[in-house]
Amino acid sequence: MPSVPLVHVPILAVTITDATVFAVSAAVIVAGAIGVIAARNPVHSALMLVMTLFGIAVLFVEQSADFLAVVQVIVYAGAIVVLFLFVIMLLGVDRLEALQRDPLPGQRPLALIIGAAGLSLLLFLAGVHWATGAHSVAGPSGGAGSNVEKLARSIFTPYLLPFEVTSVLLVIAVVGAVVLARRPPREPEPEPPEPAPPAAEEEPVGAGRTGPGGGDQ
Repeated sequence: MPSVPLVHVPILAVTITDATVFAVSAAVIVAGAIGVIAARNPVHSALMLVMTLFGIAVLFVEQSADFLAVVQVIVYAGAIVVLFLFVIMLLGVDRLEALQRDPLPGQRPLALIIGAAGLSLLLFLAGVHWATGAHSVAGPSGGAGSNVEKLARSIFTPYLLPFEVTSVLLVIAVVGAVVLARRPPREPEPEPPEPAPPAAEEEPVGAGRTGPGGGDQ
């Protein structure tokens, strides 16, 4: 098989506009991801997550995946992050916490180990040709019709039941989170009884009043 020159490879045919959009979006995504883990306030972390999701949506538009870009904005940045903020406000954790005290001993070293293992796995998969070339289960991705039309036909015909079951499970999870986070109402504290007013001293009956001249009236 003759070798193909690099100048004819389509993936390398990148314009200056595409490279600029990718660089700016990548910078926004990385900055938002760092802000999620570096912000001390959970509300600020959620807002940084919104910025990251918007950057990913721009990359989807750059790759002509308009449906994924719309889903990224509406579902993730619009619904999931709003749910995060709702839970944060409901639990009352939108305040600074003492980071020196670890409620679960050993969770930070364990998180570092799991993160290093995940990064190693990601780098391993990036350097291995793991695509199998198997046929698509839901149907061919090419051919007549748009990507949105094919996806909708797959979701609402053969995969309608799993789709609805997933929706029900998400609703149950939201209701369960609200019930578990609900705090019992506080009983009103009884008000202390008001002190009785001091009794007025009664004047003895028949006691004369002293007049201006010093005599009794």
